[in-house]
Amino acid sequence: MSAPIANRQTADVAATPVEQRGLLTVGVMLATVMQILDTTIANVALPHMQTALGATADTITWVLTSYIIASAVAIPITGWLSDRYGSRPLFLVAVVGFVLSSMLCGIATNLEEMVGFRVLQGISAAFINPLSQTVMMDISPPSKQARAMAIWGMGIMVGPIMGPVLGGWLTENFSWRWCFYVNVPFGIVTLAILWSLLPAKPLRPRPFDLTGFALIAIAITAFQVMLDRGQQLDWFDSWEVRIEAGIALSAGWMFAVHMATAKHPMFERALLKNRNMATGLIFMMTMGLVMFATMALLPPMLQRIWKYPVMDAGLLLAPRGVGTLITMFFAGKLIGRVDPRWMVGTGLAVAALSLWEMTTWSLEMDYRWIVFSGLIQGLGLGLAFMPLNLIAFGTLDPIHRTEGTSLLNLVRSIGASVGVSVTTTLLARNLQTSHADLVGHITPFSLPSMDPSASERLMSAGDTIMAMIDAEVNRQALMIAYLDDFKLMAIVTLCAVPLVMLLRRPPKPQGPQHVAME
Repeated sequence: MSAPIANRQTADVAATPVEQRGLLTVGVMLATVMQILDTTIANVALPHMQTALGATADTITWVLTSYIIASAVAIPITGWLSDRYGSRPLFLVAVVGFVLSSMLCGIATNLEEMVGFRVLQGISAAFINPLSQTVMMDISPPSKQARAMAIWGMGIMVGPIMGPVLGGWLTENFSWRWCFYVNVPFGIVTLAILWSLLPAKPLRPRPFDLTGFALIAIAITAFQVMLDRGQQLDWFDSWEVRIEAGIALSAGWMFAVHMATAKHPMFERALLKNRNMATGLIFMMTMGLVMFATMALLPPMLQRIWKYPVMDAGLLLAPRGVGTLITMFFAGKLIGRVDPRWMVGTGLAVAALSLWEMTTWSLEMDYRWIVFSGLIQGLGLGLAFMPLNLIAFGTLDPIHRTEGTSLLNLVRSIGASVGVSVTTTLLARNLQTSHADLVGHITPFSLPSMDPSASERLMSAGDTIMAMIDAEVNRQALMIAYLDDFKLMAIVTLCAVPLVMLLRRPPKPQGPQHVAME
C-alpha cells in the first residue's frame, strides 16, 4: 500500500467530508425531530379528531396504528433503497413525502382519508431516522462521532417527550389539524438545507430480496395488528388474535431461515455476525420498551390519578428530556476517557432505579416526586443511548451503516409496540384484580374506628354515597395497577444490564474504517 493511502486510513477525516457540517447538521436534526415528534404529537388530539372525523373510540386508534405499521414495514428496505438509488435522493424524497402527507393529514375530512395519509406519512418517516443517523456519522470524523451521536440522540430521546406537550398546546390554542400543519414550515426549511448541502454517496446496486421483504412485512403487520387488537378482543380467547399470532410467528420463522440460507438476503449477514451490533439490537429493544411504555402510561396517569390538566401533565414530563440532554452532553465528552460499556450499564441501572422509585409513589404525593423521578430516568437513558450507538457501529464497516441503523430503528419500534401493549394490558387486568381485592374489604365492619351504627348508615345511604366509595376504590386500584407496571419495567431494565459483558470495546477513533482504493 502506498504511503498516501496509508496516511488517509489513519487520518481523522470523515467518511463523507462536507464543508458546512454545522448547517447540514441543523437540517438533518430538523428532519429527525420533525419525524420523531409525530410518533406522539397526535396522541392527545385523538378525542378531538374522533369527533371531527366521525370515528368511534375503537376505530380512531387506527390513526396511530396505521402510522406505526407503515413505518415498521418500510424501515427494513431503507438500506437496499439507499444502495440502489443513493442516500441523497432517498432522504430528499422522504422529507418531501413526509411534508406533503402531513399537509394531507391536516385537511383529511374522514377516517378513511386520515388512515391513508398516515400510511404515506409513516412510509416517509421510516427512511428519515436511519438516513439521518447514517449522515451524522458519515459527515463527522471519528473523533467527532461521539458528539454527533449525542446531538442525534437528543432529538430521538427528547422528541417523544415533547410531542404530547406540543400537541396539547396546538390542540388547545388552535386545532388538532395543526399537529400536522406544523410540519410544513419546518419541512420546507429542512428540504432547502438538505438540497443545498447533503452529499451524494457512491451507489452499491444489489439484488432486491423480494421474498425476505414479503416475509418480514407480513410478520411485522400481523404482529402489530395483534398487539393493537389483543386487549380489545381479550387476547388468545379470540380466534382473530390466535390467527394473527400464528401468521406473525410463521412468517418470522421463515424470514429467519431465509436470512440464513438466501444468496442475497435483505440484511447482510455480517450485521448479525457482528457481536456489538447483535447485542445492541437487544439493548435498543429494551430502551424502546421502557421509554415508550413509560411515556404511554404517565400522561393518562397524571390526568386520572392526580387530575392534572393536559398541559400541566405534559410539563411534568419535560424533566425527562432535561435529564437526557444533560447526560447526552456529558457522555459526548466522556466517551474517549471512559469505557462506553460502563456508561451503558450505568445508564440502564440508573433508569431501572428510577422505575423502582416510581413503585413507591402514593396518591398523596406532590408533583416534586414526579419531576425528580423523570429527571433521574432521563439521566439514565441519556447516558446509555449515545454510547450504545457508538458501540454498535464501532466495529461495523461503514458500508453497512444504513442497514445497521434501519435494524436498530426497527427493533426500537417493535420494542415500543410490545412495551405499550403489554403494560396497557397488565394495567387493565391488574385494575380489575386490585378492585376486586379492595372491594372485598369494604363492609359495614371494615372501619374499626367508626361506630358500627354509623358504618351501617353509611352503607345504606344510597347510590350517591356508594358511587363515591366506588370511585375512590377505583382510584386506589388504578394506582396499584400503575405501580405494578413500573415494577415490571424496572425488572426488565435491570435484567438487560448484564448483557454489557457481551459487548466489545470499540477501537479508539483513528480515522474512517472504510477508505475507497484509488
